[in-house]
This record gives sequence, structure tokens and C-alpha cells, in this order.
Amino acid sequence: MRMVDLIEKKRDGNELSTKEIEYIITKYTNGEIPDYQISALLMAIFYQDMTDREITDLTLAIAHSGDVIDLSPLDGIKVDKHSTGGVGDTTTLILAPLVASVGVTVAKMSGRGLGYTGGTLDKLEAIPGFQIELSDEAFIRIVNESKVAVIGQSGNLAPADKKLYALRDVTATVDSIPLIASSIMSKKIAAGADAIVLDVTTGDGAFMKNIEDARRLAKTMTSIGKLAHRQTVAVISDMSEPLGEAIGNSLEVVEAIETLNGNGPEDLLEMCYALGSQMVVLANQAATIEEARSLLQEALESGKALDKFKEMIRNQGGDDSIVDQPERLLTAKYVVELPAKSSGIVSKLVANELGIAAMMLGSGRKTKEDDIDHAVGLKLNKKIGDPVKEGESLLTIYSNTKEISSVQELLYQNIQISDSAEKPTLIHDIITE
Repeated sequence: MRMVDLIEKKRDGNELSTKEIEYIITKYTNGEIPDYQISALLMAIFYQDMTDREITDLTLAIAHSGDVIDLSPLDGIKVDKHSTGGVGDTTTLILAPLVASVGVTVAKMSGRGLGYTGGTLDKLEAIPGFQIELSDEAFIRIVNESKVAVIGQSGNLAPADKKLYALRDVTATVDSIPLIASSIMSKKIAAGADAIVLDVTTGDGAFMKNIEDARRLAKTMTSIGKLAHRQTVAVISDMSEPLGEAIGNSLEVVEAIETLNGNGPEDLLEMCYALGSQMVVLANQAATIEEARSLLQEALESGKALDKFKEMIRNQGGDDSIVDQPERLLTAKYVVELPAKSSGIVSKLVANELGIAAMMLGSGRKTKEDDIDHAVGLKLNKKIGDPVKEGESLLTIYSNTKEISSVQELLYQNIQISDSAEKPTLIHDIITE
């Protein structure tokens, strides 16, 4: 088997066989195929696409290029959740304890963020003492005892994906649905989940800017899940404005606590109910979505979910007293309001640009080596469709530097006030196989 022949085969629009795809991934992971040949193959895939069978074979080959986590010692059906990304996405911090409190096993391996704010791990590390690294034995014990733990990903989880993504980033082949889908699903499969709930975002703050691309990505990933014998559901959600009100690590932890207390933003709570209900059904803890939602609402309103969050923090070495005193996490030196320049209705909050403004404050990373400032970020006081008066605060800026004029300028450029506006639809579609 020669790599040049396989490049030519895909270049001409033909299907690669299972054995050919396994050969490519194995040899590339081992360093036996050079980057320039894989780059050529990636570009051929970008232009010629792949069938569902090819994408599934690619996904499984990437998943098995390194460690595949064995979660069989854990009780129950293990359900994972993954978001394709957005701004202010605090759902994991809420969902993990919420669904665990109704009996769903959540053994979650998350990553760090590269972009607007930190990933789930960075947010959790804003909690004093919280440990994202646990031994295998401690991880299994904690999840079996309390149903939930969130830890860092294995260093050798899907190594082929790390190599492929680095190449895609510098060869203009990131924006390919077969490559996106195989990258996401390979890590979920390698992480050992029995069932997967996907939050596929669309809009200004999402990777998929339009609903058609988001729907195709969702259908592709649910198809991969079916062919890989994993129950998979995809929820297509709106990210034309930030989800919730907080953008920034400590701010998002505080928002998660407020939501688990029943006082969170309406859109964030609804998103958690939508995703969480699917997780509960896939875990066989409820027969219908309606029944699952009722269980989650009862757990939140009774305080069970908040208690589970405290337990999760405690189990992983964190200071659970911050749940009762979340204001202790708000340690930024400067808190500045951004006043509206006119009266009207907020008609636009460009999610990705607001995310960039938060990153300029230090809430995210431009490169993976960058340090994150957990304290900084933005808190939205108005969302799309809300009325605002001239001089009223649109949002609050949390900063550790006094000079924020460039941040303020970027924010004003990306917040629009008009005579009228409709609130965006939060859930566009739910895709199942």
C-alpha cells in the first residue's frame, strides 16, 4: 500500500476502504507518513468529502490511535455531553451535578480552552483547591459513590487527532465536516462513553455559522454514533448571542451556582434542561423527555442538584463553601459598567466579538501556553430583545487592568440598539438516529 496512491484515490473522488483508512492513521501516528502527504490527503477530503462509512472508519481509527478508556467498572450507562463551542457555555458545570442528582453516571473528561474563555477544566480550577487530576482508582471510586466527577483528559487520548488538528490548522482544512465530526466523535468514543449528547451550536459565536451546516454536522455525528454502537443525540442550539450572562471563568462558576440555586439566566437553564433531559433518557433513568425534565426540575427546585455540586467539589479537593459564598470568587480589581449610548431595544450582541473582548481582558488563551486570569470577564445585563435606556448598563466589565478603552470600543462596535428586536430561538432542532 502506497500513500501516494491513496491520495490519488481520494483526490479523484473515490472511497477509501476501512483497511486503507486504518493504514493511514496508524502509519501517520507512528511517524511513518510525512506531514506533506497527510496535508495533501486532508485537502482531498476537504474538496471531495467522505461517505458516512468512511467518516466512521476514520473516527474509529483515530479513537484507537491511543488509549481507549475502559469505564466498565462504573455502574450504570455512562452518558457524555459535548458542545461544539460557543461563548458563555457554562452548561457542563450545571449539567454534571444536575443529571447526577437524578441517577445518571457522569464520568466526564474535559479539556482546557483555546479561545474566548477557558474550557471546563479552567473554570473548575477557579474553585479554590479543585483537583482536575485523579488517579484511575480514585476516579472510579468517586463516580461509583456519588455518580459524578469531571477530570482532565488522558495525555494519550486520540493522539492522531492532535497531530491531524495541528496540520488542519495550518493548511486551511479545519472547516471540513468529515474532519470536524471525526475529531469530536473520536475523543468521545476514546473516553469510554456508552451514549453521547451533542450540543451543536450555530450562529455568530459558533463554528457552524448557518443552520444548514450545523444540521449536516449533527446528522453526520449521530450517524457515526450509530455505526460505532453509541446512542447519540444532537441538539442544534443558537449561539448568535452568548449563552447565559457570564463570559469568564470565575464569573461562569458563579453563574452555575446561581442557576443551580434556581436563579440563573432563563436561556442557560432551558439549555441545561434540554440537554439534561436527553442525557437522563439515554441513561434509562426516565422513559420520556417530559418525565426526564420533571425529574431535573424537581432536583433543582429541591436543592438536590446544588448539594450534588457541593459533593462534587468536595470529592475533588475543592472548597465547597464557595457555593454558599460565591461572591468570594469575584476578585477582579476593577468593575466597570458599559452604559448604553441610546435608548431602545438590544437587537444584536455579536457573540464571538464579545468573546474576543473577554479574551483581551485575560479570560482566554490565544495560544495553549498562555496563562488565564480566572477573575476577569464580562457580565451581560441586557440580552437581545431587552429594552434599555440611555445611560443604563449594558454589561459589567471585570478587569485587573485599568486601561480597558480598546475593550470598551470593541464592545460598543458589537452591541446594537434598535427600535425593535425578537429574542432568538434557542433550540433549532434535535437530531436522533
